[in-house]
Amino acid sequence: MTLVLTAHGSADPRSAATARSILDCVRRLRPGLDARIAFCEQSSPNLRDVLATLRGRRSVVVPLLLADAYHARIDIPAMIAASGADARRADVLGEDDRLIHVLRQRLEHAGTSRLDPRIGVLVTAVGSSHPAANARTATVAQELTLTTHWQATTAFATGPRPTLGEAAAELRARGATRLVVAPWFLAHGRITDRVAAFAAAEGIAMSAPLGTHRQVAETVLDRFDAAFALSTAA
Repeated sequence: MTLVLTAHGSADPRSAATARSILDCVRRLRPGLDARIAFCEQSSPNLRDVLATLRGRRSVVVPLLLADAYHARIDIPAMIAASGADARRADVLGEDDRLIHVLRQRLEHAGTSRLDPRIGVLVTAVGSSHPAANARTATVAQELTLTTHWQATTAFATGPRPTLGEAAAELRARGATRLVVAPWFLAHGRITDRVAAFAAAEGIAMSAPLGTHRQVAETVLDRFDAAFALSTAA
């Protein structure tokens, strides 16, 4: 069984570099597993090309995506179907507790104390045209505060509201006097650069994306194992 870790792809090389680094971590955690990288667009190798090399072999495509939105729901299944490969799509990484732990850790690395009640966290994500995906993303802010004294809310860097400015105003109205942006992204890219520009202009600190972390790789393997179990049962 082959694990095909599939990211969106980007014109920004930092995105592909992070995906490859996460794949390296997956391989270290599961030696002997045939684990490969693929992208939906812009970066290479393309998912269609990777699946073409796997015809006659079973594989699981694990979306390296946080939201169950267009690319996970439409693009990847269509590419799998068109390939003729015996491949199953796993669930996206989603709002896994391990990833929220990593997000909280990134905030602490940026100098944000869990015990500081002045903190207001802008959990910033890519918006989707799929309302259910946005609703799931919004739960991250609530989960983030469970073991802290922070306030938090969700902002969308693209698409739906609230915008970063609106979310910042909301947190200040709730009494937060020290704001920090927490990017709900796996890697740096052009969108996070725009978010960073907003943060700098507003004098707001910003933590790093989730990036390469053991718990990100563990979540990838968990999605792979769940899909593999379903494939075996079928």
